[in-house]
Amino acid sequence: MTEKKTNKLKILNDPIYGFITIPNALIFDLVEHPYFQRLRRISQMGLSYLVYPGAHHTRFHHALGCLHLMQKAIQTLKFKGIDISEEEETATCIAILLHDIGHGAFSHALESSIVTGISHEEISLKFMEELNKTFDGRLSLAIDIFKGNYHRKFLYQLISSQLDVDRLDYLKRDSFYTGVAEGNINSDRLLAMLNVKNDCLVIEEKGIYSVEKFIVARRLMYWQVYLHKTGLVAEILLEKILKRAKELTSSGVKLPASSIFDYFLSNQFNHNNFTNKTLEKFAKLDDYDVFAAIKEWCSHEDFILSKLSNSLINRNFPKIILQNTPFEESEINEIKNKFKAENSAYFVYNGKICNQAYDATKNNIQIVYKNGNMKDITQASDHLNIQALSKPVYKYYLCYPKE
Repeated sequence: MTEKKTNKLKILNDPIYGFITIPNALIFDLVEHPYFQRLRRISQMGLSYLVYPGAHHTRFHHALGCLHLMQKAIQTLKFKGIDISEEEETATCIAILLHDIGHGAFSHALESSIVTGISHEEISLKFMEELNKTFDGRLSLAIDIFKGNYHRKFLYQLISSQLDVDRLDYLKRDSFYTGVAEGNINSDRLLAMLNVKNDCLVIEEKGIYSVEKFIVARRLMYWQVYLHKTGLVAEILLEKILKRAKELTSSGVKLPASSIFDYFLSNQFNHNNFTNKTLEKFAKLDDYDVFAAIKEWCSHEDFILSKLSNSLINRNFPKIILQNTPFEESEINEIKNKFKAENSAYFVYNGKICNQAYDATKNNIQIVYKNGNMKDITQASDHLNIQALSKPVYKYYLCYPKE
């Protein structure tokens, strides 16, 4: 019998953009690969659903949204006379599809507690290199573009810059799922205004107001969503739980956890010892492993681990104070002394967060005028706040148990 052929030119229904098309068989096979399917089990926004109940979307959603926007961006540039070959188009689409494939469980929490010696960007690259072997070198150009090594730099800027396809999707998507309307940017308008000049991605003069809205939306989304104080304390609490679990495991305590999660709790990793074997295990680690373990740890005999785990599972968070100036050392010490019996390092902690909507020192957003001149958005805009938004704003937090 002849093997039945699968239709690989699929159409997916996305709540943000409507129908998304899978453009070719290679991209379909990448989406179907277990490495990519894992992203269905990785939350896009970590624990933000504890603040915004609708924020349950995944890295899988985001990656497909980025693929859709990249196709539109490339079609816009080709329509304007920019020569982009079919091979370059496919490679750039693959690079954006796989740009977040290295994210661990709950996105950023694992990076600061369990798999600390290697970034998610490095793991993404390792996944892409392994997939390149599986697909007989057909991802080589995508990897070059992803690393910024390809000679046409504007293709890299579509993937990683201050106005890239990644940001266009996550702002619009996260705005939709959280219900925070301030982040709802006009991605169609921004894509329609894209052009290339001197191998640099630029925005045509007519799109300047859409860029202004994009920068303001990014600032508001960071304060209202990504750096929301309750979301922040939940994320830090998760990191504290994972660090305590790692500490106990390192001292010989056997914690209930899946075999995959136990592997990462029991070993230290960095760029040099993150082998192909480690990568294969990482590809099986997701949010489910972590949360199932934390539920078990709620009844563990270690007071710190069980206390923190219960706090997260039952959404009984520590008190968090957020202010514009650093806390006085005496104030921090007074609270630490009050909770000394409960191991203050795990229950009283402070730090700072930063919100910089636009960084004028790197990967500038360039506005191109009809006469061919280019200006950075901070000089081109008549919006008084845009220059102010390019400066980093710091806020300081202090967390401690509720009375």
